[in-house]
Amino acid sequence: MASTNDLKNGMVLKLEGGQLWSVVEFQHVKPGKGPAFVRTKLKNVLSGKVVDKTFNAGVKVETATVDKRGMQFSYMDGDYFVFMDMDTYDQLHVDRKSVGDAANFLIEGFEAVVAQHEGEVLYVELPAAVELTVQETEPGVQGDRSTGGTKPAVLETGHQIQVPLFITTGEKIKVDTRTSDYLGRVNS
Repeated sequence: MASTNDLKNGMVLKLEGGQLWSVVEFQHVKPGKGPAFVRTKLKNVLSGKVVDKTFNAGVKVETATVDKRGMQFSYMDGDYFVFMDMDTYDQLHVDRKSVGDAANFLIEGFEAVVAQHEGEVLYVELPAAVELTVQETEPGVQGDRSTGGTKPAVLETGHQIQVPLFITTGEKIKVDTRTSDYLGRVNS
């Protein structure tokens, strides 16, 4: 248990029937008249839905312990992604639903943060950007080298993104894992 006066960004609360909510931002408000309160923006850990919620100051809220651990993606086992704890070498099977959009950017050897609560995997978090090889893309047409257009490209994970016209098959590029945006070439 914690008090609403102790809230911090990133803290995970257990509210309304055991749902887990992460504190995105909070603000203590002390109006001239009436009791103080805490205005928060909370994000549902599983669904990603963001809501605004107001608590009276000093009210007790239940906190949840979320174990975030750096793990390395090893391989696919059917519909499960197998991650290895780099300290203990324990393997963890994570289903596709828990991996979510991170599946679009995972290749063997990539490190990710796996968040667990009471032994249940909540989500898999990747770095903001990853380096992947373009597996397939149309060749650029002469004269298309200047600014402007984009074309589809399939990454080594099978995920399709838009890249500038000058990118060729086999090139290593940097990709934003949150938006699937092309960020630039990787110089080897």
